[in-house]
Amino acid sequence: LRLIDASGNLHPDPIKGTPEVMPLGQGGLLEVAAHPDFASNGWIYLGFADGWKEGVDSKGRPKMKALTAVVRGRIKDHTWVEQEWIWKGDKKFYTDAGPHFGTRFVFDQGFLYFIVGERGGNMEAQDLSNPKGKIFRVHDDGRIPADNPTFADAATTPLPGLWSSGHRNPQGMDIDPRDGGIYRTEHGPRGGDELN
Repeated sequence: LRLIDASGNLHPDPIKGTPEVMPLGQGGLLEVAAHPDFASNGWIYLGFADGWKEGVDSKGRPKMKALTAVVRGRIKDHTWVEQEWIWKGDKKFYTDAGPHFGTRFVFDQGFLYFIVGERGGNMEAQDLSNPKGKIFRVHDDGRIPADNPTFADAATTPLPGLWSSGHRNPQGMDIDPRDGGIYRTEHGPRGGDELN
């Protein structure tokens, strides 16, 4: 995470103390967004490939497991401080697959919408008990809204915060200022990209 000052100058050093990011395949530091009330509360949100290293492979490269995660924190004296986890999946869903971490943030009326890519898991995107291939909606402090969808016909218990499912690798999401609708884009495997 780097800082550019108001004059457009890039600080020579990264912000100290940010969470460790797993550089696995398409994963890394995926999204950075300031809270809509940043001027008064100072919160910055990070979406990133969270995980751990498990030794090295036969070619001496690090073996990792990762999944998209979301934190917020503040920057003081060029250091990441007061970190809070907004969302983190169960470790059983972390994988060594490299593709499709997804991720984009939208803030709307005190809520945070964010994306977790399907991580190459294909049909896992349809399993409501699995975070891969989903869009989540939480309060901006990570609490689960009481009015989220209930998925009453689901064969499994839906994950807390689940907003929508069945997504491949969404990396675009924004609010239409005309009517407040949320639009999302996702990559198709060979073309066939979607706008929803």
